[in-house]
Order: sequence, then C-alpha cells, then structure tokens
Amino acid sequence: MTLEPDVAAAVEELRRHDHISQSDAVNRLARLGLGRRNGQDSLPRPFEPVSVDLGLLIDVSDTASALEYLEGPAYG
Repeated sequence: MTLEPDVAAAVEELRRHDHISQSDAVNRLARLGLGRRNGQDSLPRPFEPVSVDLGLLIDVSDTASALEYLEGPAYG
C-alpha cells in the first residue's frame, strides 16, 4: 500500500502519540474516514455548557459566604 505524504504524516503522528503500530494507526484513521462517509461524526464534539438563569437572590461566587448565609452562622 502506498500512502500519500499527508496521510503518511498523519499515520506517523498518531502512531507516535498513541504508541501504536503503523497498522493500528492506519486502521484507526480509516475507521474515522468511514464513519464520516456514513454520515457519522466519529470525532468527539467540544463540550458546550448550557446556561440557565436560576433567578438566585444570593451571590454564590463565594461558596463559604453563601453556605453561611443559607445555613446560618453555625455553619463555619
């Protein structure tokens, strides 16, 4: 099998990074390509947090102060 230079570079980078054989690297990259061809997103997507306004009436940026306020001065 003859690999184009860009593919060979990707195989070598994956092989070195994951400490795997050349055959395993080629198979892993081929599976990624097959997944994309079939409409699957084989690569994990970045986490996107969901923000919701909870309508909090206290400042929760200082958790110790927030707990003392909610639990009373005996908390500390």
